[in-house]
Amino acid sequence: MMQNATRSEFAVPWLAAPFKLTISVTARCNLACRHCYTDCGAAPTPELTTTEWLGFIDQLVKDGFINVFFEGGEPFVREDFEEIAAHAARSMFVTVRTNGTLIDTDRAARLKKMPVGRVYIDMLGAQPETHDGLTGTAGSFDAALSGARALRAAGVRVTFLVIFNRRNAGELQELLELARDTGCDEVGVLRLYPLGRAKRNWADLALSIDEMMAVLGALRAPEGLTLMQSWHPNDGNCCWQNAAVDPFGRSIGCPYLREYVDYGNIRTATFRETWNHPLYRMLRAGQVAETCPDCTSTQLTRGGCRSTAYAFTGRWDAADPFCSHLNRGVDLRVLPERSIEQES
Repeated sequence: MMQNATRSEFAVPWLAAPFKLTISVTARCNLACRHCYTDCGAAPTPELTTTEWLGFIDQLVKDGFINVFFEGGEPFVREDFEEIAAHAARSMFVTVRTNGTLIDTDRAARLKKMPVGRVYIDMLGAQPETHDGLTGTAGSFDAALSGARALRAAGVRVTFLVIFNRRNAGELQELLELARDTGCDEVGVLRLYPLGRAKRNWADLALSIDEMMAVLGALRAPEGLTLMQSWHPNDGNCCWQNAAVDPFGRSIGCPYLREYVDYGNIRTATFRETWNHPLYRMLRAGQVAETCPDCTSTQLTRGGCRSTAYAFTGRWDAADPFCSHLNRGVDLRVLPERSIEQES
């Protein structure tokens, strides 16, 4: 029988300084996804300007960052995004997450030239009806596929990302095959997080841990395709290395913590100053009540994702209920009353 490990049994990786960062460059988007974590268009706060982002990137380079991952919203709705990305690509490895609908042959060629190392495209289903239903936008499936094909033709590596939910659970194997046929070398199957619009649509989209594990266990990656997933035995606690800034300058550690933390704003503090926020340091230390030995051995971290652990328990040191060995009967189809009250 598996024994749960206590916090003292495993060493935790520790970074004295960060080396990679996620920049959520905008809270705007051209789609209307039912699960949108950013709840695009809802926030009235002014986003960072071009000048502010360029200055921040210069500071990142000075501080030794080597990798930046851009996401949104949808990055390409910002007319200055290519300028921002190109500025970063002069000194860092750049990757971009996008819905793919705004990428044509010319843009793909420019991204290759920058260079952008990899583009992650959100494909929410293997069929147009499923994908378009989840994005709330007719034609988005075909547009995303067209963008992916343009990138591959230009020589840019492409990963498909799919947010696993009740609407697309029956299409994941087909999506793996679509990714292979499109020229992708990776597919990431992502969990549904209780953030933004996803909370309002949780009852329609969420699955139980048993339902999720059954689907994941049946998946078979086609030859040449890498399948990535963060359920048992791959449920990692990424806080030790994560760093992120939202469109308004808030340092939030991880985009999936955006509703739960605020370590300071880069408009008024350096990022390195926010890195030393007490809660940020605590989360990076991996201080959790119990861990799954299987996930610890594959991920070298403890306790699993802090965002879903906190969302379902209200405790930073709780075990992640998305790990099937630590779930303890938590029904992931039902949000805690606390989360529902926050949303209302």
